[in-house]
Amino acid sequence: MSEMLATFLASTSVLEEAWRLCSIANTAFPGAYLVEQIGSVAYVAFSGRQMDAGSDQSSRNLVPLDAEGAGLFAPLCRHSEAEEPLKVHNGMLKLFLSTYPSLQIRIGALMGKVKSIVITGQSIGGTTASLSALWLLCLLQSLSSPMSTVLCITFGSPLLGNEALHRSILRERWGGNFCHIVSKHDIMPRLLFAEVVNHISEVQTLLNFWHWCMASPHVNVTDVSSQLPEDLKDTIFHCVLKDLELLSQAEEPSESLFRPFGSYVFCCQEGAICVENATSVIKMMYLMMATGSPSSSIEDHLKYGDYVAKVSKQFLMARNFDEEGLPDSSYEAGVALALQSSELTDKERKEVAIMAKDCLQMAQNDHKPNLTAASLAIKLSKIVPFRAEIEWYKACCDEADDQLGYYDSFKLKGSSARREARVNLNRHKLAGFWNSVIHMLENNKLPHDFDTRAKWINASQSYKLLVEPLDIADYYRTGMHLEHGHYIEHGRERRYETFDKWWRNRSVPEEENKRSKFASLTQDSCFWARVEEAREWLDNVRSESDVAKRHELWQKIDLFEMYARKLIQNKEVSKDVLAKNSSFSRWMEEWKLLKSQVQQFPPWFPDFVDGEVVP
Repeated sequence: MSEMLATFLASTSVLEEAWRLCSIANTAFPGAYLVEQIGSVAYVAFSGRQMDAGSDQSSRNLVPLDAEGAGLFAPLCRHSEAEEPLKVHNGMLKLFLSTYPSLQIRIGALMGKVKSIVITGQSIGGTTASLSALWLLCLLQSLSSPMSTVLCITFGSPLLGNEALHRSILRERWGGNFCHIVSKHDIMPRLLFAEVVNHISEVQTLLNFWHWCMASPHVNVTDVSSQLPEDLKDTIFHCVLKDLELLSQAEEPSESLFRPFGSYVFCCQEGAICVENATSVIKMMYLMMATGSPSSSIEDHLKYGDYVAKVSKQFLMARNFDEEGLPDSSYEAGVALALQSSELTDKERKEVAIMAKDCLQMAQNDHKPNLTAASLAIKLSKIVPFRAEIEWYKACCDEADDQLGYYDSFKLKGSSARREARVNLNRHKLAGFWNSVIHMLENNKLPHDFDTRAKWINASQSYKLLVEPLDIADYYRTGMHLEHGHYIEHGRERRYETFDKWWRNRSVPEEENKRSKFASLTQDSCFWARVEEAREWLDNVRSESDVAKRHELWQKIDLFEMYARKLIQNKEVSKDVLAKNSSFSRWMEEWKLLKSQVQQFPPWFPDFVDGEVVP
């Protein structure tokens, strides 16, 4: 995905337009942003001159996004209680929230008029752009109308959030929507990796210097940077380099408050390389900065215009090797070209070059999505016997003399009987496989369009319809609903919610043929969970003394009956639902009896007439 994104940016005018508008925003719109539409593409460019964030004395202070984000990032903030909450930089979030009211209006005016929205910004403006893009992606996910394409391009922006934010963006498959342009020595994108709390005044002086230069784009950067005290440059440079070196050697991401997300394009005079793996990004940040100096780390933050022009120009230039240095494989050639583009092949710094090569190889080995998907397809074929055994079990239950059906047979017998124990084991094996699929997808180890491929959409849907009723049966048989609450809200596994999303987003024909016979599997995999809730409502309506609460329960039961009858009418249920002794059939009999009692013996239910509450 990272290579595709880099090629797209380098071969089109998007990158140059984004930088052009960033430059205008830096000069003419301090503390704000500008919006410009070019054809079917709208650009939103945030100024890098955002003074408020620099005044935040807790420069590495992270706050929970769900608590402080005013509910604007709800889809992103869904996580289990065991997971670390999503956190973002406090000052950056405040900056975004201050612009949100006007931004919402401007973006709303663009919806439906453009096909793509590019949100961009330099420096602190780039981080505001990232938050704006996250908000827009969350908003578009909640809309049923066709979504616009969202792309966020930042130039030398500081980091935004923690490891949990990184994971959530991967989980939503949004990593490809973010491209962070980082020049070889620029200290700004690396700043929050370091403990700079003791150097706040130096950082503030540096921010003021950058802001002054952004407002005067024609000044000679090298000349004006010489006016900064040398001890200030040295202090910040070595502070960041020292902590960044430690992080580049760390094995656990939790050792850093901040974690990069999206694709990183590292630019220098020789070209650019694109890295997506977060660990490799941190290592490359260190290796490139280690070849610089205190002065270059400050000046590079103001040279993105030069780098953007070179990237676009050098995309058309062919590279070649000396005959004696020709790599043995195309893979090694790719790594060698990336090293050449990064300017880390200096023979005088062989150790750095070797470390950079290892880093790039790690990034390549970590991301072979098509091969991983092919391997996964083989594993899918190997779990077919587990699924087949469960299908055989369902067929036996549906034809059994007890007429309980699939769901109730497993719920009543659980894993106590030999046959049910075998089915239960297969249920867990299938869950393990599909959980591993989702884990690989969320960690960007599968192709970016994996969740749109018919093979996997249909396989996951079939699995869900077959096995989730067993999960529901086990949940209620073991009394988990008494401890945690009903299944749909409190017990449903996240993999099923993911498969629901895949199924909703699939491409479907405009007209689907009506069924002529009942489905082999009930098309709502949560049907039995709804039956369990309806059974509780029916029990409660008999004993409830409060008129208003009884009326509410009656309405819920009525709605469920309408829903169930519609499924049956459309033949979207399996015949086990209609088995004589199934939970649903028994519930229907009890419901009919209650309604007849209401109509025949009104004094028993004085508040109801024809199923309605009366004063």
